[in-house]
Amino acid sequence: MADTLTGAAPGTAAGTPDFPMPRSMRCPFDPPPALKAAQEAGPLARVRLWDGKDYWLITRYADQRAVLLDPRVSAEADRPGYPLQAPSNGKNNISFIMMDDPEHARLRRMVTAPFAVKRVEAMRPAVQEIVDDLIDEMLAGPNPVDLVEAFALPVPSLVICALLGVPYEDHDFFQENSKLLISRDSSVEDRTAAHGRLVGYLDRLMGEKMENPAEDLFSGLVARVEAGELTRLDAAQMGVLLLLAGHETTANMITLGTLALLEHPEQLALLRDSDDPKVIAGAVEELLRYLSIVHSGRRRAVLADIEVAGQVIRAGEGVIMASDIANRDPEAFPDPDRLDLSRDARRHVAFGFGVHQCLGQPLARMELQVVYGTLYRRIPALRLAADLADLPFKHNGGVYGVHELPVAW
Repeated sequence: MADTLTGAAPGTAAGTPDFPMPRSMRCPFDPPPALKAAQEAGPLARVRLWDGKDYWLITRYADQRAVLLDPRVSAEADRPGYPLQAPSNGKNNISFIMMDDPEHARLRRMVTAPFAVKRVEAMRPAVQEIVDDLIDEMLAGPNPVDLVEAFALPVPSLVICALLGVPYEDHDFFQENSKLLISRDSSVEDRTAAHGRLVGYLDRLMGEKMENPAEDLFSGLVARVEAGELTRLDAAQMGVLLLLAGHETTANMITLGTLALLEHPEQLALLRDSDDPKVIAGAVEELLRYLSIVHSGRRRAVLADIEVAGQVIRAGEGVIMASDIANRDPEAFPDPDRLDLSRDARRHVAFGFGVHQCLGQPLARMELQVVYGTLYRRIPALRLAADLADLPFKHNGGVYGVHELPVAW
C-alpha cells in the first residue's frame, strides 16, 4: 500500500502545508513526517486549515507550554482568528473546555472533586474487577477477537457510566453519537444532530435524577441546577463533555498502546513481567508521550500581541500546538522516537498543560495502569491477528487510534 495514508496533502515546498498532515505507514505511531520536518526547520511554521486560512503552528515543547500558560490566548472558538477544526454553526457547545476563566474555572470546579487522585484511587478495585471480568469473557469467547469491541471500549465506558450515573446499556447510543461529534468527516448538520441527541438524552436523565437522585456526578450537577448555580442546558453540555472524554480517549489509548507494545516485544516483556506499580505507572506515562493520541492540535486565538521564539504573533491570529510533536521534541525527551518504558516521561503534554489540562487525567492514568498491568500478564501469548498495514487507523478524527484491533492468543 502507499506509504502515506489518508489526510491532507502536505503542500509544496514553496506553499503553505495543510494541517493536519498525513501519517506514514512506515511507523503509524510517529507524528506525520511533514510535522517532524517542520519542527526540525524551526519553532514556528505556517499551516493552512480546511477553511483556506493560514495559522501559526508551534512545534517545540517549551514554546507550547509557555503559550498554554499565557492569559493573552483564548480557548473560545468564537474569538477572531480561532483555528476551528471543522466547519461550525456555533451550536455544538462542549462546555468549559472551550471557555476562558473565570467562567471556565467556575464550571470546572463543579466537577473537580470526583476526579481527585484520592477519589480515583478508591475506584481502583472496582476498575480491576471490570478489567478481570472482561478478560474472563474474552478467554471464554471466540479467538481471535476484536480488542476494541471486546475490551478497550467497554472498560472506560463502564467506568465513566458508573462515575456519571449513566446507564451502561445505553453505551451504543452515546458511542455512536460521540464518533459523529469528533469526526472531521461529519457534516455540520450531522455533528449538530449528534450533539442535540446527546444533550437531549442527558436532559431526560437529569429529569429522572431530579426525582430520584443518587450518589453520582450527574446527580451532583442536578443539585446545582436546583440550587440555581447552573442552568439545565449547561449541566447537560457538561455531561456530554465528560461522557465523551471519559470513554473515547482511554479506549483509543488501550488499543493503540497494545498495538505499539505488540510491535515492540522487548518493551512489552518489561511490562508483562513486572508487578511493580512504579514500573507500570512509568510505562503508562511513556506510552502517553509516545502515542499522543490527541492529534489535531490544541488551538487558541491570540487576544493581544505575544512573542514566541522571537516572532511576534498578532492579536486576532490563531495558533495550533500539536502535542504529538511536542512530545517528540529532542530538547525535552532525548531520542524521542524510541519507545522506552524505562524513560521518565512524566513531563509530557499528552493531557495538555495549564488551566485547560485534562480534568480526567487521574482517572485515565489509573484505568491504563490497571489495563496495562493486567491484560498482558493474564494473556501472555497475546498477538496481533492481522497485518499491521491492513489495520483501519483513525485519521479523520480528533483522537487517533484504530477502529478495529484483531488479536489472538
